[in-house]
Amino acid sequence: MAAEPTAEDWRRGPVSAVVCNYQGRDYLPDCLASLLVLDDALDEVIVVDDGSTDGSVGLLREQFPTVRVLELGVNRGPCAARNAGLAAARNRAVLLVDNDVVLRPDVLSKLRAAFAERPDAVAVQPRSVVHDEPDRVHYDSAYFHFVGVLSLRNFYAPLSEAEGAGVVEVDGLIALCALVDRETLGSVGAFDERLFYLMEDYELALRLRLAGHAILSVEDAIVLHKGGTAGLSFREGHAYPERRAYYHSRNRWMILAKNYRVRTLVFLAPAIVVYELVWLVFSVAKGNLGPTLRGKVGFFFQLPDVLRKRRDVQGGRCVRDRDLLVGGPLTLTPQLVAKPVARRVVAMLDGFLRAWWWLVRPVCG
Repeated sequence: MAAEPTAEDWRRGPVSAVVCNYQGRDYLPDCLASLLVLDDALDEVIVVDDGSTDGSVGLLREQFPTVRVLELGVNRGPCAARNAGLAAARNRAVLLVDNDVVLRPDVLSKLRAAFAERPDAVAVQPRSVVHDEPDRVHYDSAYFHFVGVLSLRNFYAPLSEAEGAGVVEVDGLIALCALVDRETLGSVGAFDERLFYLMEDYELALRLRLAGHAILSVEDAIVLHKGGTAGLSFREGHAYPERRAYYHSRNRWMILAKNYRVRTLVFLAPAIVVYELVWLVFSVAKGNLGPTLRGKVGFFFQLPDVLRKRRDVQGGRCVRDRDLLVGGPLTLTPQLVAKPVARRVVAMLDGFLRAWWWLVRPVCG
């Protein structure tokens, strides 16, 4: 009888790729073409179609017959799509990829090398650059801002000036592309499907880090990130989407209620209220007051289930809030702070949040 594979065996073994797709017909050809020519070949490629109506599935059947297609039938959100792909993959090591990502040929080999060297790592991510401006960083991992948003590293910084080299241990997971340990993600509940969209990677990474697992970023593994999903993603020249405003409002509170200790919430409450008031003003200015308020209502509808899930998180944690959370920087998409008044308001808010965190961090849970 063959011996059971060791941890080292599966980390160095075959990799499944799971591509999350919704209305990505225009993105899929470049994404899949990049996956199929990686210098470290994939064992399988699965595209999970999340209820697309744009002909994505037809394109896959016609142009990529070797790719396995898993149709969800209805739009359940990227959390459900990724979870379905993780469950369907035949390997423990899974490369999660969003449909608007194009990988450079050496990405997988670099991620696998980092994965193999760190048995405590459950996720390894590349650095993403703006597709149409590849000398500028888009997402390069992150840390957990205590208000419930990612404090992004090197956000929109010139690639030549970006901090970090080699393999860096980080906290936040950017789910647009990451090599993950399927079993460990499953042990903490994987992606929370109630979030549907937005901050789902923050929430999963926070649970993983609270449970003591490591997340890595490989700074010289580069992927190119395109334009996102219409009606959800925010890009230059477009209005802030109403659905995004709703999920931003609702999901942040769900994350805080589920994952933070009560003592932490008590001491952070004044600063979180200030953040909410500033965001409310922003919502009014962008015409998104209605979605923002509906998001809070949505949170209260979800609260009983959130509190049930909270017991699992708190029972399995071994790391304190104050050892993971940060007080800044507060990073926002440049388009949101293009005007001088907006920049001044955000700078003052950032300063206040940093000062508050410095004051209360020692007494947080």
